[in-house]
Amino acid sequence: MKKLSNLFLATAALLFAFAIVSCSKSKNNTPTPVKATLYDTLGGNVMVADPAHAGKMIEKGRLAIRSVIDSTIFVIAGDTRINGHFTVLLGEVTKGNLSGFTELSDNLTTFVAVGTGAKDYQYTGLSMTAAHDPAQNPRMNGKASSADFDAFVSDVVTGATKNGVPTSIIGSLGKIIVSLKAQVVQK
Repeated sequence: MKKLSNLFLATAALLFAFAIVSCSKSKNNTPTPVKATLYDTLGGNVMVADPAHAGKMIEKGRLAIRSVIDSTIFVIAGDTRINGHFTVLLGEVTKGNLSGFTELSDNLTTFVAVGTGAKDYQYTGLSMTAAHDPAQNPRMNGKASSADFDAFVSDVVTGATKNGVPTSIIGSLGKIIVSLKAQVVQK
């Protein structure tokens, strides 16, 4: 009950503040422009046909991210510097089982979408620390080193470039990825 009462008071205070601001006399009634997120730059929530699922629609931003993620997974599969970390996934794909690939693609796409400013998604997967710790994630074959992380970043750049992502956007995505290094590198 106390939480409901606090919520009511907070909502009332917010509405009161809004009313004061709305009614104040100002010479400039131009609304403050909303800054576009990186997700918006990637296409945002404009709906487009999903080339992977006939008859279904997908947000253009999510499609752009998924395309880069999928390309990056394929680049990693061929990268002998780090593909040893993904033996479970590669073994499944070799046998025609794409369930692990699909799950990884979806989780990473959602993670990146949220990290780039998408508001309609919530990442519910493992934390980056848990996802890269073989003791907590049996799909991970060994802990990542700094060199492994650098190889991963290089593979993401390759995947993004293959999808025609402009260098400036790759740089912005890179900043997000590099911010996770301490959580990913565990040896």
